[in-house]
This record gives sequence, C-alpha cells and structure tokens, in this order.
Amino acid sequence: MPNKRYANFDTSLKAITPEGVEFVLSPVGFPVRTLAYAIDATIQWTILIILYIVFSILKHAFGIWIFYLMYFLIDWFYHVFFDIFFRGQSPGKRMMGIRVIRNDGSPIDPSSSLLRNLMRFADSFFCLFSIAFISIAASPGFRRIGDWAGGTLVVYSSIAKNSPRSSLKALLEKYDPVNPARPLSQNEKQAILNFARRYPLLGEARANEIAGLYVPYLKNDDTVFNNSDSAYLIGIARKLSGEI
Repeated sequence: MPNKRYANFDTSLKAITPEGVEFVLSPVGFPVRTLAYAIDATIQWTILIILYIVFSILKHAFGIWIFYLMYFLIDWFYHVFFDIFFRGQSPGKRMMGIRVIRNDGSPIDPSSSLLRNLMRFADSFFCLFSIAFISIAASPGFRRIGDWAGGTLVVYSSIAKNSPRSSLKALLEKYDPVNPARPLSQNEKQAILNFARRYPLLGEARANEIAGLYVPYLKNDDTVFNNSDSAYLIGIARKLSGEI
C-alpha cells in the first residue's frame, strides 16, 4: 500500500494489459512530487557548485568550458540517468517512495524517459512550474506535460514493486535459459519478454493458452521440452534477458 500520509492526494488508475488483465496503479500528487523534485534539485545544485569550484581552480589546466558541459549534462540528463539505470527512481523519488513507470505499468524505457525530461522546459515555462501545476492538478493520473509526451506516470514505489510487470528479473531467475530453435526478430524478442512480464497477471492456465499459440512457431521437429509452453517462452525470455 502507498504511504498513508500521502495517499489522500491521489486517485487510483486501472491499467489493462493486451491480454485483458486489469490491475491498479496509484499515481502521486503534486505535493509529494514537489518534495521529490526539490530534493533532486538540491542534489543537482550541490554537484554543480562543487564542480564549479573545482574547475575554477583548475581552469588554466582544463578551461571553464568543461564546467558548462557538465552543467548541461546534469541539468538535462540527471533524471534520464536515474530513470534508466535505477528503474525510474532518482534519489529524491527514492526518498519519497515513488518512481516513474509507463502508463501500462511496465518499467520506463529510454525513449519515454528522454521525452518526459526534454519536456521539462514546457512545464517550467513560467516561474515556479505553474504550467506543470495546472497540468498535474487537472489531469487524470496527475500527469505533467512531460508525462503526456513520454506516456509515463509517477506512482508510489510500493505499488510499482508489487506490480507483476516490474518483477521480470525475479521471475526469470526461477527458470533455466532456453535457446530458441531459430533466430528471432527484434519484435519477437520484445513480445516474448513482454509475455514474461505479464505472466504473473495471467495465471498458469491463461499463460499456457497464450503461449500455445506461439510456441509451435519457435520449435522445430528436433526440439524436446518436457515443461509447459509458458515455461518454454519464459526460458527463452531468460536467455534473451542476457542479450538485450
């Protein structure tokens, strides 16, 4: 459950997978997001101040232009870095118990993160993020313009952790890797990984029903596999997870 102190700020949203399975996400309201952003801004400015002092001292050796390059990278890609490598949690979001995910409940991807963060200039066009405040206050799921552009939501971390879509690694560790009998296209690889993400939502019977439609195309006459069709696909997903 989300932190009870903050839950009153938010309303739940239902997400539906392509297989028709429904689960609930709990978006985060403006006050909590503001606190998380303030923490991250403090960290960013602390890093920049330290860098400015260092490069001011060493400007004859390196030139002050390096500081401006670092300023650009930290200002524009700080959140992108944490979205991608820390599963949607910057230090501020981690401290507040929230994270960024995609609208369908799956983990945020690089393109979504880049879009949502490049749109910060639109959210902050007027002083004190007034556009972001209006967008968050007026939209379902408390989305700012960057969230609309990137197809993302900010939700309570406990909800995201309990969402079966975000537990792919834990699921795959239970299965032995399986080598597909033929080369797979990128779309096929993504479809198999998405199946593995949704497996806990489907239940074993429904998962085997869906897997049974695809497994015959992935096996050849010499393939021997004694477990279920869904286990076969998840085994391939385990193999793919080390390649993608």
